[in-house]
Amino acid sequence: MSKTPEKQPGDPNTTGHSWDGIEEFDNPMPRWWLWTFYVTIIWGVIYTIMYPAWPLVQSATAGVLGWSSRELVQEEIVSFEEANAPWNAKLVETSLEDVSKDPELQQYAVNAGGAVFRTWCAQCHGSGAQGAPGFPNLLDDAWLWGGSLEDIETTIAYGIRNEESDDARYSEMPAFGEILEKEEVTQVVQYVMSLTNAQSDDAAAQAGKVVFEDNCSVCHGEDGKGDVTQGAPNLTDAIWLYGGSEEALTETVQYSRFGVMPPWENRLTEAQIRAVTAYVHQLGGGQ
Repeated sequence: MSKTPEKQPGDPNTTGHSWDGIEEFDNPMPRWWLWTFYVTIIWGVIYTIMYPAWPLVQSATAGVLGWSSRELVQEEIVSFEEANAPWNAKLVETSLEDVSKDPELQQYAVNAGGAVFRTWCAQCHGSGAQGAPGFPNLLDDAWLWGGSLEDIETTIAYGIRNEESDDARYSEMPAFGEILEKEEVTQVVQYVMSLTNAQSDDAAAQAGKVVFEDNCSVCHGEDGKGDVTQGAPNLTDAIWLYGGSEEALTETVQYSRFGVMPPWENRLTEAQIRAVTAYVHQLGGGQ
């Protein structure tokens, strides 16, 4: 059994706590530590008076200095906007075809357009513009509505199949599951697969060719190469927006697809639209 040691002369008082016979001396804190602690308390009180600190129901105490991190950010935004204003004005005044002829303006447009793209477009098209199922890859040369500078600008400004802009690009594929027999859907899918030399049923593909000519060629063309004026995709290049497997194609034919892109004319400035147009065009697939 442990024995509590006797208190020696000169020993400080204990805290009064004892554990397994061990008692803790009640030594005072070092003076330098105490003064540092007091200073931090004083500093905290002064800070809460001078700067925003205490949360209220809908805001926080403003502080006597009236300092605001949001105001600082806004000031920086305004300063950058003022610095870029001459470039934006020049970008608006210059035709899109002539922007690339001015190396400095082209560099500004691509950099500014890249920032716009990463802010507003990357959510659907990917940070690298590689696209995703249902969202076009902007790096290749397969353009549903055309890949010229003018075409890209129009698509960005007015969007696709939305109800916000009267100038939105619009086309709608029928749900052929409500028009064709199930066997005809299977046949036309086999024919579409054969257009890209994918493995398909030859007999069904031959029958599907007739179904295609009667129902699909008006938009996709007799050769299946599509029509950019209607947003009808090329079915011969093996580039599929929703997938090129038999299952995906069957779903597309039977139920149709109806992708929507919002218009950006009221969300972005004219300079921003032209900048992101230049950015997307130079990614590699611009026509």
